[in-house]
Amino acid sequence: MVSGRGVSLIFRLALALALLVGAAAAARPAELVMFEQAFCEWCEAWEEEVGVVYDKTDEGKRAPVRRVDIHSQRPADLRGVKRIVFTPTFVLMENGAEVGRILGYPGEDHFWGLLDRILKRLPGEHRESAALAARPGQGKEKKK
Repeated sequence: MVSGRGVSLIFRLALALALLVGAAAAARPAELVMFEQAFCEWCEAWEEEVGVVYDKTDEGKRAPVRRVDIHSQRPADLRGVKRIVFTPTFVLMENGAEVGRILGYPGEDHFWGLLDRILKRLPGEHRESAALAARPGQGKEKKK
């Protein structure tokens, strides 16, 4: 038989474990949600210029892209996102909350700068992004 003190210790350990498991389940990593639609030429341009390398970049590792069609039923975890009108619209999410957004696709060079700006709003992102140098085709001078 377990003494009262033993039961108390077991209860405290079980409670601590439950809190840790609950906190881990509630914490969701950052993701970049791309709201898109069929026949969107700017969505296609993003896919051709950025989408093909995004997953390999530091930004892609920090906030993987998730594509959502604006005409489909919105997933439950994105119902709190304010109205989406234009495509593409990129919404940076963390722990179920919107951190920032990019409306439209202004071209590859501008996109990376805008993304870097909103990624800095994430906890632990107080440094300049070193990813520009790591991206294919970036940081190279043109030969004359």
